[in-house]
Amino acid sequence: MSQKVAVLGTGKIGEALLSGMIRGGWAPADLLVTARRPERAEELRNRYGVTPVGNAEAAKTADTLILTVKPQDMGALLDELAPHVPAGRLVISGAAGIPTSFFEERLAAGTPVVRVMTNTPALVDEAMSVISAGSHATADHLATAEEIFGAVGKTLRVPETQQDACTALSGSGPAYFFYLVEAMTDAGILLGLPRDKAHDLIVQSAIGAAVMLRDSGEHPVKLRENVTSPAGTTINAIRELENHGVRAALIAALEAARDRSRELASGKKD
Repeated sequence: MSQKVAVLGTGKIGEALLSGMIRGGWAPADLLVTARRPERAEELRNRYGVTPVGNAEAAKTADTLILTVKPQDMGALLDELAPHVPAGRLVISGAAGIPTSFFEERLAAGTPVVRVMTNTPALVDEAMSVISAGSHATADHLATAEEIFGAVGKTLRVPETQQDACTALSGSGPAYFFYLVEAMTDAGILLGLPRDKAHDLIVQSAIGAAVMLRDSGEHPVKLRENVTSPAGTTINAIRELENHGVRAALIAALEAARDRSRELASGKKD
């Protein structure tokens, strides 16, 4: 934690990472931030005691650069950084769909790049961050990325060829659960419950189910079967879900998300 780390393009995820690192023991004096708007940079200084700098200064000064700008802005950022990033500088990308080769081609030869796909539960220290090494990244570089992103949740190493699938599953994953909760809340209202009560019932059920999945060691089929009595209410609901093709729709949705991640990697915008 004695190294200097710079978060470039500090939006919501970048700020969540920054605050998690400070809670995890990083000294604010060792953390640099960049932001497009000066007032945003000053806000981060006042809130966390970190040092706002320009992108070029961050590239020259920090031991690790974490790039959290949007995918469509990454090319312009790398053009700005390239003259200032030494070959040994660790570069961590949090941009969806962009392969490590994109960075390696634009930075000095031999620059170690680590690709990370995290998700919005980083805002509550419950992120799932998936980590892959580029051509020049070593085990030590991966360990550094794990130490940083471990401050806001769990980490998992995967080959980069699996990143698009991980983006579909966990990167976009929270949105699917929010969508499901939204639909179940509407169903609760249709069944006669006030919105706030339906919301509370569903959210706590989701939290309890997630903890059971995480801590029980049981397969989800087994956990579902434990709730599903013969000729009972749950099996009738499951039958309707199957009749409406919910399982097939979920598989198709995740395939679509994976395919879009691949399109982003190839540079397709629309």
